[in-house]
Amino acid sequence: MTAQVAALWRHPIKGHGREALDTVTLTEGQTMPWDRRWAVAHEMSRADGTEWVPCANFSRGAKTGTLMAISASVDEQSGSVTLTHPDRPALTFDPERDQDTFLDWVRPLMPPDRAQSARLVHVPGRGMTDSDYPSISLINLASNDAMTDAMQQDISPLRWRGNIHLAGLDAWAEFDWVGQTLRIGDAELIVREPIKRCLATTANPQTGERDADTLGTLNTRFGHQNFGIYATVTRTGTLRVGDRVELL
Repeated sequence: MTAQVAALWRHPIKGHGREALDTVTLTEGQTMPWDRRWAVAHEMSRADGTEWVPCANFSRGAKTGTLMAISASVDEQSGSVTLTHPDRPALTFDPERDQDTFLDWVRPLMPPDRAQSARLVHVPGRGMTDSDYPSISLINLASNDAMTDAMQQDISPLRWRGNIHLAGLDAWAEFDWVGQTLRIGDAELIVREPIKRCLATTANPQTGERDADTLGTLNTRFGHQNFGIYATVTRTGTLRVGDRVELL
């Protein structure tokens, strides 16, 4: 296997933007630093910031495709987040202190017939991943190419909202890694399970429009609704774009 890291991504506010990285240090048993640090609870949510709760409690791309077009960046020194969207002015704010500013900014992106975004929540020491354990998500760019070929349209890998993009593999080879350990840079991760996908992936990450039947293609052409894999960090270490991925 000659796989390598093609890209690194984090998503500071769950379902509300992504940010590219060149290097990151992963810590045993934790999510990627600043990834899903905050999540946007809607008005029907039971999330109160005391513990992990399922994704149904949050505003996200599965329910509101326009959110998929948000980009984000974090100032790690100040803790401020900058959000951009093709239909909104750029916003820089502190999620811990400026919730109303954020809610005013995101409101025009939310359809009126959906539960509206109500508050930002942050569980100390725990990124709000879709999995009920702190996970790192990995996607195989060759599997994304297989989707592009099957659908006869360009499928951006950003639809899958992964943390680590991998190059140099055969399509779908990542599913054979479940239960095995990977070394990437100085870090080690054990692969837990495939990621079952939702409607968020049908939305274009540039425009927010639902323009691709990703779920139908996965089910009818490939016999499953999975894309990418969840892993947990078992050894703290630093990894960079271009690092080799070794199967131990």
